[in-house]
Amino acid sequence: MVRTRRWSISLPSDRLPRRPAIDRELRVGIEFDPDAQLPPFDAAAIAALRETDVEAVDAALAGLRRRDVTLTGFGDGAIEVSVLDASQGFARPAILFIHGGGMVGGTRWGGIDEVVGWIRLFSAVAITVDYRLAPEHPDPTPVEDCFAALQWVVEHAAELGVDPARVVVAGASAGGGLAAGVALLARDRGGPAPAGQLLICPMLDDRGETTSAAQYASTGIWNARDNRFGWSALLGERRGGPDVSVYAAPARAGDLSDLAPAFIDCGSSEVFRDEDVAYASRIWADGGDAELHVWPGGFHGFDAVVPAAAISRHARDARCRWLARILSSDATG
Repeated sequence: MVRTRRWSISLPSDRLPRRPAIDRELRVGIEFDPDAQLPPFDAAAIAALRETDVEAVDAALAGLRRRDVTLTGFGDGAIEVSVLDASQGFARPAILFIHGGGMVGGTRWGGIDEVVGWIRLFSAVAITVDYRLAPEHPDPTPVEDCFAALQWVVEHAAELGVDPARVVVAGASAGGGLAAGVALLARDRGGPAPAGQLLICPMLDDRGETTSAAQYASTGIWNARDNRFGWSALLGERRGGPDVSVYAAPARAGDLSDLAPAFIDCGSSEVFRDEDVAYASRIWADGGDAELHVWPGGFHGFDAVVPAAAISRHARDARCRWLARILSSDATG
């Protein structure tokens, strides 16, 4: 989840906790102080997160084909997805992309520039999903909506020109956490099994007990205070307690075996760092397949905020290399 408003409120240096330095090129390229103490979320901030820059979306989608489809999500509610590709084809790889926004904001167009690059690079079909948001639609609605979208893609694979064995579920921030939840649901319900799960700085743990949560308690684009707000919107009074579903907060899963191969990345200078590293480590401990990258000096969503920085290019290249392996017909056949 990325907020791009300008902030200039900073804490005195003697009150800042020790934490990794921001990459120099990233710091030069941003329009706000990544060490700023940001004001809490309010209704106006949430409303801004739910807005769509129509002109920017149209520009990003130039040259692509687009089809908007209304699906049945959790509890028979309606959700909208957009199917995007560059040309017609058969048995193509597909990417179901789940946007970020802290469980309370965002639209299916969040992160679309990177998704468009995947469409062109892999001759893929991308499906972006507008899952319903908290607090109006608390758990389990968001993750169940996303799982319904995965089911729809696989069930309509022939119509979409998609190879059902080469569907990756991907997401960033809250969307990364939801993608991980979808992978767990697919395993526990016997399918449809994604070919992989691409988790970009994923939001995985409602408890907020890590060192990185303490380091980024109230500073940064998305911090521990923001995180509590998002999880509380999703879970209500259950946040941090014993009655939280592993599909809502995948870090709580006791068994991470037999999952789709995972790609997990984050920055060293963000609140989600430690829960993301722990998730990859637990996948390995359970005999699973995970590729982990912790980008030194990267803050939350750094590659979206400063895409021209060298570290941002390296991060996106690493995702593409992983996708190339997972989406290869050799990898699934």
